[in-house]
Amino acid sequence: MTIDDCYQLGSIGKTHGLKGFVVAFMDVDDLDDYRKLKSVYLELPFAPGKLTAYDVEKLQLQVENRALLKLKGFDTIEAAEPLRNAKLYRPLTELPALQDDQFYFHDVIGYTVIDETLGELGIVETFYEMPQQDLMGMRYKGQEILIPVVDELILHADQDAKKIFVNLPEGLLDVYLTPSSREKDEPDEFDGPELDEPKTNT
Repeated sequence: MTIDDCYQLGSIGKTHGLKGFVVAFMDVDDLDDYRKLKSVYLELPFAPGKLTAYDVEKLQLQVENRALLKLKGFDTIEAAEPLRNAKLYRPLTELPALQDDQFYFHDVIGYTVIDETLGELGIVETFYEMPQQDLMGMRYKGQEILIPVVDELILHADQDAKKIFVNLPEGLLDVYLTPSSREKDEPDEFDGPELDEPKTNT
């Protein structure tokens, strides 16, 4: 199993208690979907790019996206210590099913963006998962355009046609395509008369 075959489920923080538990931060919409999690893949800090499978012994859900995780074979705080900062992965094939109007970010990379007013725009290149808001990166006229991932702007995706339909606010594209006022005001080069050295009184 490789990272390309998986999605990141979350990451491990500090150890918890003396019996091998660690604090896991789960990057999921509904933590309850993972209550019966049986196994995970870990990318350990000292082995980047390599995934190792572990069986889950216990997963205790806490508040929001936090859970206490115990993997089989890790029964002491000393054994669990190397798990700090590890990343948790699950196979893409086991992602929870979505409703028809929903999509996972990785599914629409390469899709053509169609705006309700402007028509075909560009291609989805990436997504940025930011603390305040997720952003979709689209290539348009040689520029990267960032579109907030909100229901009002991202309407739906057509998986058969590989198209994603949007309703961009007026002026959003201009923000990225129009030179800033400072760039417009700056001359390419100074072509006025040369000035003499300033004189001083002695």
